[in-house]
Amino acid sequence: MNTFVKRRPTQAVRIGRVVVGGDAPVVIQSMTNTDTADVVKTAIQSAELARAGSELVRITVNTPEAAAAVPRICEQLERMGVDVPLIGDFHYNGHRLLADYPECAQRLAKYRINPGNVGHGRKRDEQFAQMIEIACKYDKAVRIGVNWGSLDQDLLARIMDDNARRPQPLDAVGVMREAMVASALESAARAEELGLPGDHIILSCKVSGVQDLIGIYRELSQQSDYALHLGLTEAGMGSKGIVASTAAMAVLLQEGIGDTIRVSLTPEPGGKRTQEVVVAQEMLQTMGLRAFTPMVTACPGCGRTTSTFFQELAQSVQTHVREHMPQWRAEFDGVENMTLAVMGCVVNGPGESKHANIGISLPGTGEAPTAPVFEDGVKTVTLRGENIAEEFIAIVDRYVARTYKRKIASTS
Repeated sequence: MNTFVKRRPTQAVRIGRVVVGGDAPVVIQSMTNTDTADVVKTAIQSAELARAGSELVRITVNTPEAAAAVPRICEQLERMGVDVPLIGDFHYNGHRLLADYPECAQRLAKYRINPGNVGHGRKRDEQFAQMIEIACKYDKAVRIGVNWGSLDQDLLARIMDDNARRPQPLDAVGVMREAMVASALESAARAEELGLPGDHIILSCKVSGVQDLIGIYRELSQQSDYALHLGLTEAGMGSKGIVASTAAMAVLLQEGIGDTIRVSLTPEPGGKRTQEVVVAQEMLQTMGLRAFTPMVTACPGCGRTTSTFFQELAQSVQTHVREHMPQWRAEFDGVENMTLAVMGCVVNGPGESKHANIGISLPGTGEAPTAPVFEDGVKTVTLRGENIAEEFIAIVDRYVARTYKRKIASTS
């Protein structure tokens, strides 16, 4: 039984060729960590993220050199055959950069504005208005992105004063949550007063705590119909970052809250930036919200599986599938929905293998050295010997070619 709450109705926002909100599926985005002024490095990393599955890519635009580089990055991506909308991430001086570099303002598909650091006092209102007016001029979408680490101090002081007058004041966490929601909604209302349509606005309220994020977005979704961007602002590194992001966003997505997500992982030294895209894909796919690549089920191992062969085979199959998905996706309809199982002993092996589209049950300790293969619940062959891995991967390739309908090549 499907226990998902129907997606909350939000306004659909078009960002280049991508639609966020409305009836569109949840969109994955990521952000480069290169110096944007370095055109080649930024274009290469943007292309890597896009090819990994990031449907929107955000880049830092913090200096005149970075703003001047944006058109050349777009041109480089076009030469590379990569069509991905670029988002400009602005803080402190975005009003000047967008005004001084009109080609940057035109080439970006969306602007990210942080109302907490767009300026102070009268300057805040003027500089926010200047950025919104430029977005209106070029018909660009805007994410109004509130961060708890850079919350508008004047607004926070106002919320604290109001809270002090309540018969039952909120605690410090409650005040912070209320201030973040107010900052997002008041800024969005101001943007609409300045002429930016509601279907050009995406809101985010990013924090680092799982429960804070859940509470804030529940409130935000109740008070508005703007498209919502989900993500912890500093999720962390490795398993901590993956677990924290999944724990927070999965709850909200299950409740129908959220239109686009970013998993803000801190890369390990030498690690790939694309890992955060893979994590986002796997989150959405394991929840049943979208399908990106065939999923490989593998048992965790126990005393019955003293051999590491099933682990090595599962890794080989997963790597093979990911490497071949770009080609398979271009050639076959629906291949991303395929399921595979690589199991390590007779206890659950045959059963799990039968439930998958294609599965193999390897022998555990003391079992006969044979590996039955099941396709759509039916045993089709038994593998033996030294070449089980190569033979099983070949069976997977044949299954894909035989089972999934080939796409009709474009004649245009």
